[in-house]
Amino acid sequence: MNPVRFDLAASAHEEMLREGFSPDFSSAVQQEVKALEARSRPAAEPDLRDLRGLLWSSIDNDSSRDLDQIEFAEQKPEGIRVLIGIADVDSGVPKGSAIDDHAASETTSVYTAVRTFPMLPLELSTDLTSLSPNSDRAALVIEFLVKEDGTLGAFSIYRALVRNHFQLTYETIGLWLGNGGTLPANLVSNQGLISQLELQNAAAKRLRQNRARLGALVFDRIEAEAVLLDGQVQNIAARAKNAAADLIEDFMIAANEAMARTLANAGVSSIRRVVKSPERWPRMVEIAAALGTQLPPQPDSAALGAFLSAQKQKDPVHYPDLSLSILKLMGPGEYVVLRPGDPSQGHFGLAANDYTHATAPNRRFADLVTQRLMKAVLAKESTPYTDDELTSIARNCTLKEDAARKVERTMAKRAAAVAFANRVGQKFEAVVTGVTPKGVFVRVQNPPIEGRLMRGEQGLDVGDQVEVTLLRTEPAQGFIDFGR
Repeated sequence: MNPVRFDLAASAHEEMLREGFSPDFSSAVQQEVKALEARSRPAAEPDLRDLRGLLWSSIDNDSSRDLDQIEFAEQKPEGIRVLIGIADVDSGVPKGSAIDDHAASETTSVYTAVRTFPMLPLELSTDLTSLSPNSDRAALVIEFLVKEDGTLGAFSIYRALVRNHFQLTYETIGLWLGNGGTLPANLVSNQGLISQLELQNAAAKRLRQNRARLGALVFDRIEAEAVLLDGQVQNIAARAKNAAADLIEDFMIAANEAMARTLANAGVSSIRRVVKSPERWPRMVEIAAALGTQLPPQPDSAALGAFLSAQKQKDPVHYPDLSLSILKLMGPGEYVVLRPGDPSQGHFGLAANDYTHATAPNRRFADLVTQRLMKAVLAKESTPYTDDELTSIARNCTLKEDAARKVERTMAKRAAAVAFANRVGQKFEAVVTGVTPKGVFVRVQNPPIEGRLMRGEQGLDVGDQVEVTLLRTEPAQGFIDFGR
């Protein structure tokens, strides 16, 4: 049967406005973009290291053009030396410009089923400030040593001129890195790149194993992805993480830790990304007990991590559902300001005491602010933000991130409502993801869609597994209703 016809793109725009975003760029922003495009690219600055000769590559989604980072690694006697090049977005987006003001207001790019609302104009984020392949770009390089035991050795941060030689994707690299899958045909003859990716993967595994020893939590997230044909949603497919995504995640965590420590050592205030100890720890204890594991009465990331790891080995089929339940109970992260002398609140899920966001300045304003703070430190200049300004920025970033999640969640439901309008009456296995005054919410395992449980919801809590029947869908409202 044909899917329901519904204008998801227009709906996404309306939802952005409803949640307080300004999805359209002003004339002032557009004028600045034109001026940037007309300006010839300046000659290399004398303080930039020339690292264009390194075999840099990027790994991102197949459709991504806003490339924030590139990677390089080399074997050293004391460990694996990793370099992460971060796009120098600040060079193209001066503080206080119209483009910067827009980014400060929006704080994040928002990704919906059929349309992306970028924080920065596409002329910048996918070109002028993107680490596009085969283009010379200024970058902030975060360099660190990964020791054999996975701990970080010496690290440093500096500015450089770089060149992305290979734009790779999670889809093409992930299976090969993960379990010996077939190497993409266009890489078979490039032994230099093959060796480079293998070394990067070895470093990432070391980092991951060390974080696990420290109590970092590992979640198997299965994300819903709309399948489009001629702009219309035909189906909802599941997209799971793979080894390539793990590699980038491991590198970005290490890079963000190195950035946070460097700013702290410099004695400047900065924005930190924190996840506090979960308030719903007792419910996690209940879930673990039902599966035969006793967690301590107080939040303990190491104990929780060990439970999750053991459960993944014991029951890999249902582990994504357990991951989702624990992730929901963890609660969202937030941005806070760390001043010199303040105790760090840390990131519970990553088992990291020092953590910031610095690796996606084309997509997140907090990362752009962190980049400016670091560039000021490197140039031995005064900090570009006061503590009050940083506090205001951190608060707005947290609020807008929450709003972005609402937009993305609503649009995911609307896309699913369109795709599944013709599947009313079918039964699905699901897990309870939310119990609120507004109702009980569940997530279907396959395909990964979420909705409200309208019948038989009494006595359920987050993490319970149930069989549900699709009762109705309403795309305009984003309603997907299930019953038991």
